[in-house]
Amino acid sequence: MGTETTGPRERYRAQVRAEIKQRAWEQLATTGVSALSLKAIAEQLGMSGPALYRYFASRDELITALIRDAYRSLADALRAAADAGADIAGLARAVRAWALDEPQRYLLIYGTPVPGYHAPDDTTAISGEIMATVLDGYRRRDVPPSGRRFETHLDAHRGWAADPTLPAAALRQALAFWTRVHGVLSLELAGHFAGMGFDPGLLFDDEIDDLLRH
Repeated sequence: MGTETTGPRERYRAQVRAEIKQRAWEQLATTGVSALSLKAIAEQLGMSGPALYRYFASRDELITALIRDAYRSLADALRAAADAGADIAGLARAVRAWALDEPQRYLLIYGTPVPGYHAPDDTTAISGEIMATVLDGYRRRDVPPSGRRFETHLDAHRGWAADPTLPAAALRQALAFWTRVHGVLSLELAGHFAGMGFDPGLLFDDEIDDLLRH
């Protein structure tokens, strides 16, 4: 019989924190992150404001927890796709599938910055896992050097890269891939393609195919 690792108090605290975050996601879907209200969440849960602050000391602490959860969800989705053998195009489609399933999570981490909010440094560690999965995909591709100025620049400023041995040409393509993926997805999720009469999914696939041809 396994040993219990947490007591009833810890389990209850984790449950209440999860309920608070769920209410926050629901609120974000209707009012946006800038209008996130801990007081409104407390009222929905039948709690007083001071009681809720025992679980999240501030609005920023709650936002940070939501950002971490969003990054973790995407990182896990990309890793699952990579483990299943997805190539670069497959990883792009995995990002889009996750974004369409989790639009509020996507917009929280890749949309408009929250006014007055500054994410702690440790949130970048999870986002780094996401980019590392993309870089791993490009490691397996034969990307010839092009001699572009930005590639030369990357060789001198790549301390942030998860894989310091990745050729600058492959790193440049990985960055182009990432910016084009998010360019199309951000416009799609923000509704900018509405009423134009075309399938955003086909545009997304064409953008990725075009990128991988170069």
